Amino acid sequence: MAMRHKYIVGNRKVAIVGTGYVGASIAYALAIRDVAREIVLIDINLEKTDGEAKDIRHGLPIMGTSDLYAGKYEDCTDCDLIIITAGRGRKPGESRTDLTNENVEIMKSVINNIRKFYTRGVILIISNPVDILTYKAAEWMGLPNGIVFGTGCILDTSRFIRTIADYLEISTGVINGYVIGEHGDGQVPVWSRVTVGGIPIDEFCDDMKIAWNDEIKQQIADQIKVMGAEIIRGKGRTHYGIATCVCQLADSILNCRPTITSVSSVLMGEHGCKDVAISVPSVVGPSGVQQRIREKWSTEEYRGFFDAVEKIRGMVTA
Repeated sequence: MAMRHKYIVGNRKVAIVGTGYVGASIAYALAIRDVAREIVLIDINLEKTDGEAKDIRHGLPIMGTSDLYAGKYEDCTDCDLIIITAGRGRKPGESRTDLTNENVEIMKSVINNIRKFYTRGVILIISNPVDILTYKAAEWMGLPNGIVFGTGCILDTSRFIRTIADYLEISTGVINGYVIGEHGDGQVPVWSRVTVGGIPIDEFCDDMKIAWNDEIKQQIADQIKVMGAEIIRGKGRTHYGIATCVCQLADSILNCRPTITSVSSVLMGEHGCKDVAISVPSVVGPSGVQQRIREKWSTEEYRGFFDAVEKIRGMVTA
């Protein structure tokens, strides 16, 4: 279980470090949903950052009320949430782990700059490979467990639920389930916990006379694993899906509306693992990951999860 630490949200101030497609999309989503009161964009490309801020800001009189502007690292002071998207994105044919060495160095520079001005707030890692960068950022920041965490498998989970809903021809709102493990090839759909309207999915499909077997499950699992690569091959990048997921997390943190979702944080013995950042269903609220859920999985799901743990550990120590 993560340490429970008392934390009071202040002015709903958010800093976004990195204003490429992902950072700008997150800023836009936060602004039009009025999740944050103040949003500051930070990037080494000052001209582009100022342009992104002005472009979003010009629509706010119609769609939102956030104070949104381009700033510098000193603006990280007194933030309730600092979102880090800085790093090189994947190119067609690359895996997330191909980015490791380059993005670890970028993350180290970002964290060093944030530490100079950090006074409070949750730090959310978006950059890939997110599990490794979350582990390193948490280590470098030295904050209580859970204040630094990563988006991990939240987008994989969203894709998982969307794909199941499409197959069943039913609303996503009645489906509950998670993807755990690595945000990458080591992701594990937790089929044993998937429910439709509170009913186990196997039972639901049997009752509704919908074809359902291990082959169909594998097809869905394979499909969600390559969705990111397919989007990158088609349009060169992904950014809208993760921006929407981050908006949900930001709302939980800034507006004190805790939610349960699959995100990456450094485990403290849950599921027999520690000293590794990986995704498990977690309670996310004003202090970040406030608790990790100790649900039971099938033997095969545990096997996949432990394989992902060892893979990530190997990459961190390499």
